[in-house]
Amino acid sequence: MLSSKIFGIKLKNPTILASGILGSTGGTLKRVAKYGAGALTTKSLGVKARDGHDNPSIVELEDGLINAIGLANPGYRAYEEEIKIAKKGNIPIFGSVYGYTVDEFLEVAEGLEKFGVNAVELNFSCPNVENAGVKFGHNPDLSFEVASKVKKKLHIPVIAKLTPNVKDIVDIAKACEEAKVDGITAINTIGAMKIDTRIGKPILGNKTGGLSGPCLKPIGVRCVYEIAKEVNTPIIGCGGITTGEDAVEYFMAGASAVQIGTGVYFRGVSIFKKITEEIKVFMKEEGYQDFKEMIGIAI
Repeated sequence: MLSSKIFGIKLKNPTILASGILGSTGGTLKRVAKYGAGALTTKSLGVKARDGHDNPSIVELEDGLINAIGLANPGYRAYEEEIKIAKKGNIPIFGSVYGYTVDEFLEVAEGLEKFGVNAVELNFSCPNVENAGVKFGHNPDLSFEVASKVKKKLHIPVIAKLTPNVKDIVDIAKACEEAKVDGITAINTIGAMKIDTRIGKPILGNKTGGLSGPCLKPIGVRCVYEIAKEVNTPIIGCGGITTGEDAVEYFMAGASAVQIGTGVYFRGVSIFKKITEEIKVFMKEEGYQDFKEMIGIAI
């Protein structure tokens, strides 16, 4: 009913932990596996350790969050042991990769492959760090250059995570498809700001951050729909998924799986089990035997 295979990787269900949520340690990733996720994505890792932005780095809204964590990470070399621990959860692990240059993307991707991840996700989409990843996601030629170089060197699936902060996300998706990526994740957060009206200044230490949560879902669904109409590469839908019917919307727009991030904040780590059960209830009510029957029916 909910099991599937995406770019050759078997998933017990189509829910995946998104990068940046509970991905700091192998122990937290293993815990998410215990609570029903179909796959896990690490935090975004670079060549060197990075402290990230000054606090405050997260602000809560009525229907979402704005975060400016700033790609804080220990560097990919320090993450080898965490991957070993996470693999004890016995579900696929996707390694999230960012870089400031094409060669940095390649170095980290090759390193994570050696550490045993099942796929790598190229982060072309973090809106909070200038020149890291997102510059590649704004330019189809640069997206193609990174994706094709990584794809040629790796022996595991390569996924490109795209930003909605572009004129036409389909152009970037087409460039990634031309580079022969195995999957596309759409979307990451949208640049946003919250001002403290009592002091007249932005709340976040970085001033701006990435908007996520339920308020992002209609934009994410639209982006997946537009990409699915134009490319044949499997899509992982991401953005604002907190219920089973949210996931169903993404499936109907063309996604073959979904990533859940901010939803963990609102419904707890058991959200993966909750969403899979809600999908099953929806399918029973609407007469679907397999969730794959829903993929792309709105197109």
